[in-house]
Amino acid sequence: MAAAVLLALPLAGVPPFGIGPAQGTRTPAAPTSPLVWAGTLKPPIVTRAQWGADPKLLDQKPHYADSVRAVVIHHTGHPNGYDCADSPALVREVYQAHAVNKEWGDIGYNFLVDTCGTIYEGRLGGADRAVIGAHTVGLNTGTTGIAAIGTFTAGTPVPEPMRRSIEKLIAWKLALAQADPVATTHLLSRNSDSRFTKNTTVTMPAVFGHIDAYETNCPGDALMQLLPALRKGAARLQGDAKLLAHEKDRRSRRQADGAG
Repeated sequence: MAAAVLLALPLAGVPPFGIGPAQGTRTPAAPTSPLVWAGTLKPPIVTRAQWGADPKLLDQKPHYADSVRAVVIHHTGHPNGYDCADSPALVREVYQAHAVNKEWGDIGYNFLVDTCGTIYEGRLGGADRAVIGAHTVGLNTGTTGIAAIGTFTAGTPVPEPMRRSIEKLIAWKLALAQADPVATTHLLSRNSDSRFTKNTTVTMPAVFGHIDAYETNCPGDALMQLLPALRKGAARLQGDAKLLAHEKDRRSRRQADGAG
């Protein structure tokens, strides 16, 4: 979660030190925290160190939003048909282009996904935190950018492993803020270079394409057409995680009652 989001246990009603429940009474099992079921959705992610992010290219410190309320889908523009063994080199190529050539100080995307479904950590700051990227002019704050490695113009097949990994990322990142992938959210435009005037609040889908916020062809027609399915798939994953957490909570409560 973002650094600005603090979780604290309420102190009201806590008995004085050394005083516990009356003898013979049972302490009911605590309900499953939303962060618990959200955490179960986290997919495997190749870290910056693992894909070889050169710290010498880094020229900025991470900045954080209060939460991630929306996901923005991109493609990198690389030729398709690459060997997935070369994906780390492609990620390093994007890093060089963004950090140095564009002078953004770091890679712009928060995550990148290759055709084999491998997920790579992008911008520095912590994959599980609301890191503000440089992927969608005006709407970087409160969003996370996921880039499909390749070019997905009209008629280009989106590989199933890539699609599934993107769904998992969407489900996890939005679940951390208890956000529904099929809902809408409100974002503040922070730059008039986007489709929206600076300092205006805009209503966006919780999952949208780069082109929805900026004059661009990214992420390509193929991925744009896939957005409804990605939203539904991510929502299904969230629902399954909630059900599993609920069943686990019920079992723990039954066991607690039986132990009494």
